[in-house]
Amino acid sequence: MDNKTKKECFEEHHLDGYEKLDLYNPATIKKLAHHYYEILKLIGENPEREGLLNTPTRVAKAMQFLTHGYDANPEEILRSAMFQEDYRQMVIVKDIEIYSMCEHHMIPFIGKAHVAYIPNGYIVGLSKIPRIVDAFARRLQVQERLTMQIKDCIQDTLKPLGVAVVIEAKHLCMSMRGIQKQNSVTTTSDFTGAFLADKTRQEFMHLISAKLA
Repeated sequence: MDNKTKKECFEEHHLDGYEKLDLYNPATIKKLAHHYYEILKLIGENPEREGLLNTPTRVAKAMQFLTHGYDANPEEILRSAMFQEDYRQMVIVKDIEIYSMCEHHMIPFIGKAHVAYIPNGYIVGLSKIPRIVDAFARRLQVQERLTMQIKDCIQDTLKPLGVAVVIEAKHLCMSMRGIQKQNSVTTTSDFTGAFLADKTRQEFMHLISAKLA
């Protein structure tokens, strides 16, 4: 069977020795591109002019990539790398980059997540924590729900002694439209278990604020 007739279509990009592999659904891309073509006309543009000829398809592919979190299973991501270990101290992965889109305006918000947990018999491969952050972020979101989803996923899957999540993000819907405040940053947090104790929570906040020597 010709690969182009399969449901999913791969595209490879080679830039400066870096290989990027994107996965698209051709039927979805075609439908999205049609609607973006109509949107260009509705805003007063000419989608037939040279610079816009491929724009509907490019935007359709971008939208499918930016929302690929709907196809991810964060719990399975964690379960794929769980290991028994008798370690009961804080594990922190901080400064995890976040790129998401506000569900109210479909405008990006970007920032960083800081995630910690205290193991209770199981640890998880460190790369899996940024992966679940990305799986939830690559959906239409609000920052408050994103914070809770990351916390709940780790708590429900690993069953640790506690989980802490802090997200700091800049919302372009506040910078580009609406109140148009350019430097505002939104911070959200959520905690379970041991992190509800002030001493443990303060240690976490200190560690994510500290800079390595």
